[in-house]
Amino acid sequence: QVQLVESGGGLVQAGGSLRLSCAIFGRTFRNYAMGWFRQAPGKEREFVVTIGESGGSNYYATFAKGRFAISRGNAKNTVYLQMNNLKPEDTAVYYCAAATYVTTNEDEYDYWGHGTQVTVSA
Repeated sequence: QVQLVESGGGLVQAGGSLRLSCAIFGRTFRNYAMGWFRQAPGKEREFVVTIGESGGSNYYATFAKGRFAISRGNAKNTVYLQMNNLKPEDTAVYYCAAATYVTTNEDEYDYWGHGTQVTVSA
C-alpha cells in the first residue's frame, strides 16, 4: 500500500516563506513523478507544480512561477515545495500526489496525501 504524508504547512505572514515536504512510503519513490496541488476554501483543487522521476521535466502553474520551487530527494523518498513571497491568495490545503508519468492533470495521479494547511495572513 502506498502512503504519502505531507508536512510543513502552517501560518505565515504575507511575504514569508514555507517549505512543504511529502514523503512516500510503500513504493519505489524514484519510479514516480510527483505533483503538488492545492484547494482553497470554496474552490476546486488546482495544479501547482510537477516534477519528473529524475528531477527534471518540471512544470509550474503560472501563479507559482518565480515564487515556488519543487525538488526531490530520491534517497529520502521525499519531494519538497519551497514557497517564497507568499500571498493571502496562496491560502489553501496543499496536497502531494504520485503518478507514473509527468502530468498536470490531477485525474492522472494514482496516489494522494491527506494535505497540509497553508494559511497566509495579510
